[in-house]
Amino acid sequence: MKAFEFKPKLFTTLQNYSKESFMADLMAGIIVGIVALPLAIAFGIASGVSPEKGIITAIVAGFIISLLGGSKVQIGGPTGAFIVIIYGIIQEYGISGLTVATLMAGVLLILLGVFKLGAVIKFIPYPIIVGFTSGIAVTIFTTQIADIFGLNFGGEKVPGDFIGKWMMYFRHFDTVNWWNAIVSIVSVLIPRFSKKIPGSLIAIIVVTIAVYLMKTYGGITCIDTIGDRFTIQSQLPDAVVPELNWEAIKNLFPVAITIAVLGAIESLLSAAVADGVIGDRHDSNTELIAQGAANIIAPLFGGIPATGAIARTMTNINNGGKSPVAGIIHAVILLLILLFLMPLAQYIPMACLAGVLVIVSYNMSGWRTFRALLRTPLSD
Repeated sequence: MKAFEFKPKLFTTLQNYSKESFMADLMAGIIVGIVALPLAIAFGIASGVSPEKGIITAIVAGFIISLLGGSKVQIGGPTGAFIVIIYGIIQEYGISGLTVATLMAGVLLILLGVFKLGAVIKFIPYPIIVGFTSGIAVTIFTTQIADIFGLNFGGEKVPGDFIGKWMMYFRHFDTVNWWNAIVSIVSVLIPRFSKKIPGSLIAIIVVTIAVYLMKTYGGITCIDTIGDRFTIQSQLPDAVVPELNWEAIKNLFPVAITIAVLGAIESLLSAAVADGVIGDRHDSNTELIAQGAANIIAPLFGGIPATGAIARTMTNINNGGKSPVAGIIHAVILLLILLFLMPLAQYIPMACLAGVLVIVSYNMSGWRTFRALLRTPLSD
């Protein structure tokens, strides 16, 4: 039986690395970093944590996944697939419970890689993956309804379940803030007119400036911004090891398995799609170990679960990324933004981020694929 080998792609690609490759990676890394910014903020807030924690996750996890991963072009960070799971964990176990569960998931991912179980992912039926992803997309969309319409629940706690959320939305739909709805609609429409510059970034910049002017000079103060709900810390926090005890580990173990399995599926599917585009072959087991390391280290700095992100990975490929160096540069760009530009994020409207996540959920839904699968055998 062939012995396990840990071979990060970074070290093999650097053997024949050139100045031309670095320049391509530099441009791709900068663009991916810019694309990742609004998504990291939106995913963080939607998951129930502060906006900078989403960026911290993209920085720390993105760096580690590119440094140690088994794919040339994989970009790691927070993804929409984890939003529902993270939110539920925080509601039941708090931030400390999420940290412990993520650490445990990281250990499980490393064990999956060490025992060479990466290849098992390919046996998961495709219809299951499509249905699962579509379900997550619907759930993400559901979590954004309150911010899209600026609903006022009068201090009433929003239920965690799907049906409960929609029942509450209908009960309070008479509190719609139409300014919020307009901001969300504009945020959804703007990216359709931007082909070369990341549409979500353009939407956030344009809408944020417009809302700021409306508040300052138009007297329209009913549009909530990030700063109205969160205190933003523009620094990378010190690492903190959570308190571990047997009771917490036992209660959170099933949750950790869910995070690990979802992270493994998401990252390896993303890497496999990237292989088909660039004509390369990733190392599944090395990639799982990198994912595990990222999910052990990121939560120590307040990060949330991370995995390979297909949208950012494809952005890297489409902009000429040649090696994991692009992913490392993307993490550095986000770090510089966190340290020097993060206070500006307080002016971003919550309805604008909701609009960005509506686009994410639409892209995740895979409705065309879902429709095509209806023509396949009934068992699928």
